[in-house]
Amino acid sequence: MGVRFIKISVCYFVIGVCFGMYMSMTEKFTFTPVHVHVNLLGWTAMTLAGLIYVAFPRAAETALAKIHFWIHNIALPVMMIGLALLVSGVSAAGPAVAIGGTAMVLGVIIFAINILVNVRN
Repeated sequence: MGVRFIKISVCYFVIGVCFGMYMSMTEKFTFTPVHVHVNLLGWTAMTLAGLIYVAFPRAAETALAKIHFWIHNIALPVMMIGLALLVSGVSAAGPAVAIGGTAMVLGVIIFAINILVNVRN
């Protein structure tokens, strides 16, 4: 599970960096919130979760880890596509941001429960 998180986090890193490069080249920074969230929740948070799961295989082998993985990887694209549309002026995209964001919080809570229950000395 840890390796899966690390590998997919690199994909989010590439997406985040490409958003940053696009904004720099066009000097249009409308997508800054998307860039920041993809890098934070996609690259950084998922890399750290992956490293934690590598360090603590007991937590990685749980159903909670699998649920966390899938919620995180469904919620983040929903939230980011919605956010990209929202900052582009599509106000109807607000519910996608809310649904994706709420699911993301749920995924993080599941991760926290998994760590608190299954990571031991």
